[in-house]
Amino acid sequence: MARRNTPELPADDFEEHILDTDIKQEMESSFLEYAYSVIYSRALPDARDGLKPVQRRILYTMSDMRLFPDRGHVKSARVVGEVMGRLHPHGDGAIYDALVRMAQPWSLRLPFIDGHGNFGSIDDGPAAMRYTECRMAPAAVAMTANIDENTVDFRPNYDSRELEPSVLPAAIPNLVVNGTTGIAVGMATNMAPHNLVEVVAALREMIRNPAMGVEDLMRFVPGPDLPTGGTIVGLDGIKDAYTNGRGSFKIRATARVEPVGRRKGIVVTELPYGVGIEKVVERIKTLVQTKKLQGIADVVDLTDKNNGTRLVIEVKNGFVPEVLLEQLYKQTPMEDSFGINNVALVDGQPRTLGLKELLEVFLKHRYDVVRRRSQFRRDKAAARLHLVEGLLIAILDIDEVIQLIRSSDNGAEAKQRLISVFDLSDAQAEYILEMQLRRLTRFSKIELEKEKDELQRTIEALDAILGDESLLQKVVSDELADVAKTYGTPRRTVLLASAGSAAVEAQKMSVEVADDPCFALLSSTGLLARTSDAEPITTGEGRANHDVVTSVVRTTVRGEIGAVTSRGRVLRLGVLDLPALPPTHVDPNLQGGVPLSALLTVEPGERVLALTTLAVDGPGLALGTRLGVVKRVNPEVPNRDEWDVINLADGDEVVGAVQLATGNETLCFISSDAQLLHFGAETVRPQGRNAGGMAGIRVAHGSRVAFFGALPSGVDAVVVTASGSSTALPGTEPGSVKVTPFGEFPGKGRATGGVRCHRYLKGEDTLVFAWAGPAPARAAAASGTPIELPRADGRRDGSGIPAPQPIDACSGPAGLLVGTDAVGG
Repeated sequence: MARRNTPELPADDFEEHILDTDIKQEMESSFLEYAYSVIYSRALPDARDGLKPVQRRILYTMSDMRLFPDRGHVKSARVVGEVMGRLHPHGDGAIYDALVRMAQPWSLRLPFIDGHGNFGSIDDGPAAMRYTECRMAPAAVAMTANIDENTVDFRPNYDSRELEPSVLPAAIPNLVVNGTTGIAVGMATNMAPHNLVEVVAALREMIRNPAMGVEDLMRFVPGPDLPTGGTIVGLDGIKDAYTNGRGSFKIRATARVEPVGRRKGIVVTELPYGVGIEKVVERIKTLVQTKKLQGIADVVDLTDKNNGTRLVIEVKNGFVPEVLLEQLYKQTPMEDSFGINNVALVDGQPRTLGLKELLEVFLKHRYDVVRRRSQFRRDKAAARLHLVEGLLIAILDIDEVIQLIRSSDNGAEAKQRLISVFDLSDAQAEYILEMQLRRLTRFSKIELEKEKDELQRTIEALDAILGDESLLQKVVSDELADVAKTYGTPRRTVLLASAGSAAVEAQKMSVEVADDPCFALLSSTGLLARTSDAEPITTGEGRANHDVVTSVVRTTVRGEIGAVTSRGRVLRLGVLDLPALPPTHVDPNLQGGVPLSALLTVEPGERVLALTTLAVDGPGLALGTRLGVVKRVNPEVPNRDEWDVINLADGDEVVGAVQLATGNETLCFISSDAQLLHFGAETVRPQGRNAGGMAGIRVAHGSRVAFFGALPSGVDAVVVTASGSSTALPGTEPGSVKVTPFGEFPGKGRATGGVRCHRYLKGEDTLVFAWAGPAPARAAAASGTPIELPRADGRRDGSGIPAPQPIDACSGPAGLLVGTDAVGG
């Protein structure tokens, strides 16, 4: 049964005292105590070592645990437990968060913790402390070096059972190099990281010239150097911050425009300080979904541990990547603002400091550390010298010393007799009594004399440092130089006074590509491209071997063209999908073109013969088939992606397609049995798409049409034919090649057999190649190897000269195979 607790009654002589307290006064007092605690014990760093209390306690505890870089990693939970139990009476989460930040290379310019395991990323948090391991980084050793040599003051911890350092010796100017951030009560701090080598150079110059100003310092420290790199645009805010302790600057992601598959893409390799990739991707997707940002096809994050940051933003065809990049800077975190607010504790009081004040506080601290260290080492050396001198006195009269000790009743008497007989101090006598017998050798005396000399030299050197301020400054300067050499790294952040004229021009441009006139090109190897403007194409000597352009059509950048295939189909093709060639206007090089297979889907055995315009005005398209059929197609374009332009008979296929320019061109057929027929295009009546055409050339049994094309009126043209054996393997025909002026062949009526254009030599029975058009500049084999053609000769008997290898394509003076529009020919 539960017992009822009976409250005890107060004693008879109990008197109640109630104190009235002013609530305003109590709130002010309590709030000030709380604010001071947050400012001094949590949020703001000390200007000397640049550390907040929790960071300082972590490094000091790890140094006490001897977790040096040459030792193994230990569980982070062990370090956190030691810090929390001994020095930091707060939650383990706050301690672990501070430890993780000191291990992240994207948070600190010079990390102090060597982490092992998942310490997170800019977007994601770390694994729990029971899973990660840590030890001191080399830079942390420099922060705690000489801490056991009375270089800094110690104070009691929270329960007064242990002592902790009030500041670390800090051989590294941590506050300027790593920066910091923190929010206190009524104030905040946000300091940018800098490059260690540059900061040390400024410190050493300040030692030589203490009166130097901010502009002189900026010759050594031109601006922040952020862990994640990037580009700082605008330096005025940086100068304000270095002068007054407050300022701001803009930092941009590092990005470049490069090909990404068939499109252009923006590749981001560095992001602004503190900005994660997921944040950028999310913002871009939001802008695209709300249609505030156009022209982005896809965003892919390819970041990994080996290659670092890599964010690929694929740009749609028809949009200018440079303009889109400027919009990304403006509307996404790819450009961010960093506000500098240099607030730190100086002598326990929060102050806003400029660059020179920050460096002066650090130098003053280092002078004090080196002075106290020198004094400690001097006192230690003097104490040792005192003992060595006593030992030398004892060794000189060692027999008397031994006799004196043996004749004494106890240690205290022996000690007093040694002091009185040999004029020793209390410490010397005590040391002699504790001396081991093995020290009484002849070599011990030599070693002691040598040690005495070394100690005297050490004391003289330390006395010189303590007595000469300039020598003290030299020691500090030399140590800073060693720190920069050991831990310094190259600058990562690029500094720009402005974004540059190119960025300004990009902001004025439209994000969409203008619908300017251009030419679409098709090469003999199946590459597609477009020119960057409407300038006519001329010839030169610099073209790559395989870049024989076989079809050209005039169009606009945002227009559409058609591709005519051997099956009598036209496939719709957007000009924007074609890569733009450099505006050389001389010998367009299609090596940077896109393959046909990347843009069009053709059936097995189907070939793309030529490009055609989709304009509804003009004389239309002329086609020639394998069986000698000719057709002019009315210029009508259906609203479909593909359509037929001729009704082919069984076993027939299109061998040539030409976009007519005037309708007065000369149509030419060349058959495989060396028959040539040409007639005026006006003799062919235009037909609809479903028509099957009309008779063009009468082809003998077993022969086929080898070439069909159109020649502009009034142009000097030639006929190129190459013969071979029909039984030889493709590409191995020995044959011969012949170039004949086109005027040598008389015109005949449509549906006739034409005239002979090539006489076969022994072992030849067919034409393996035929072409007619303006005098060709060159020919090319299927492999791309250039072939020199013989000069044009009379018709005579029609025989040719031996061909070096089979011809695959010929190009005319404008670099175009006959079969294009009049502009190209």
